[in-house]
Amino acid sequence: MATVLIQAKPEALAIDLAKTAVLMIDMQRDFLEVGGFGDTLGNDVSLLAAAVKPCQALLAAARQKGMLVIHTREGHRPDMTDAFKAKVERGSPSLRIGQKGPMGRILIRGEAGHDIIPELYPRAGEPIIDKPGKGSFYATDLEAILRNCNIESLIVCGVTTEVCVHTTVREANDRGYRCLVPADCCASYSPEFHEVSLRMIYAQSAIFGWVTDLASVLAAM
Repeated sequence: MATVLIQAKPEALAIDLAKTAVLMIDMQRDFLEVGGFGDTLGNDVSLLAAAVKPCQALLAAARQKGMLVIHTREGHRPDMTDAFKAKVERGSPSLRIGQKGPMGRILIRGEAGHDIIPELYPRAGEPIIDKPGKGSFYATDLEAILRNCNIESLIVCGVTTEVCVHTTVREANDRGYRCLVPADCCASYSPEFHEVSLRMIYAQSAIFGWVTDLASVLAAM
């Protein structure tokens, strides 16, 4: 692997593929499928489907290159001792975190809904980060994995753009990582939030990171 130049906003970004990881955030059944947590909150979960095929293509290319691929899942311990009351009780969904849903207890580790969708399921050896919050660094060993693997840049994908993806990019930026976000490898229940979140990332000379698209990443790789 070598350093490649990827076309992006606000400007092209040079990254060393050997020191770059693909971070696939929260592509879980609870967020993408009917009956999951996203659905109980009143969202149109079909809007997230647009990111699945682009993510598949990116995963295939990254795996072919031998790049580090990391997956995350948001969810809580079965005893919910890591689930803050303020999070569990927020809003008025028909089903809350921890309650029984069509795919098991909502956002609880080990339940069917908590797991990653089959189309993007991790391969053997790809780390899976189980996180209790929105950000992928909070209360996880993600940073230890990245440091041990000499990672300097992240290609960040997943859902939702304005929540877990955006929070993770901000966390990573503060830790010194370059973040590249392929817009079509992310999605939101709100197209407006998706677009605004991406603009926030690359504003002010890439204040949090760079935004690109799948075609530009594949062309460079």
